[in-house]
Amino acid sequence: MPSSAAVDNPWFRRFNPSDSAPARVVIFPHAGGSASYYLGYANALAPHADVLAVQYPGRQNRFQEPPISTVEGLADELYRELLDWTDRPLVFFGHSMGAAVAFETVRRFERHGGRGPERLFVSAGRAPSLPRDSELSKLSDDGLLARTVELGGTDERILELPALRELVLPALRADYTAIETYRCAPDATVSVPITGLVAESDPNATAEHVGQWDRHTTGGFDLRIFPGGHFYLADRTAEVVRLLVAHLRG
Repeated sequence: MPSSAAVDNPWFRRFNPSDSAPARVVIFPHAGGSASYYLGYANALAPHADVLAVQYPGRQNRFQEPPISTVEGLADELYRELLDWTDRPLVFFGHSMGAAVAFETVRRFERHGGRGPERLFVSAGRAPSLPRDSELSKLSDDGLLARTVELGGTDERILELPALRELVLPALRADYTAIETYRCAPDATVSVPITGLVAESDPNATAEHVGQWDRHTTGGFDLRIFPGGHFYLADRTAEVVRLLVAHLRG
């Protein structure tokens, strides 16, 4: 069982704790995202899994902490924090930027010989060695917020509330800096199998972009395609949960 320190760990929100679940699913949010965005997934996956929704620094209950602006820095921290949660089989699920953070966290488990995840699910995230041609992190505050709302996954009321804007902007800019400056060698691989999830109408991570994750695993790869755009998972919760549960039962 995790220690009491792990249970109180600010890196994870455990919305629906399940001490009897046979496995754990760790969810790595998108750029600008927070753990609470995945509350529906945590509820739907119980009792099949104990869900840890990652809470990056600089948002919600961690507003007081400085955000981390590199994918590698986030993965370094998460590897150390997850060592207390390996008493049950792990599955990683990362959406958009979270796919890269999850992948790098797997690499750290394999590098140090720890008991890492049994499978990695990468959702709406380009293969790690592909270039990122966006420069959202360099936009003005207004431009960054407007573009983030346009992409989906962010409440448009943020554009109208100055106090909320000031709270959200540092973490948002740090996240986009992290993913836009992330670089991964073309031959970097993990040994765990990877499942790619992609939406039919996502211009940022197409089926071709996500399909190239097969170059980054020696454990096998499969691709699942869903209707929708970059944040398809908000409308396709039941289908994504079925996919995860099928793996957990298998």
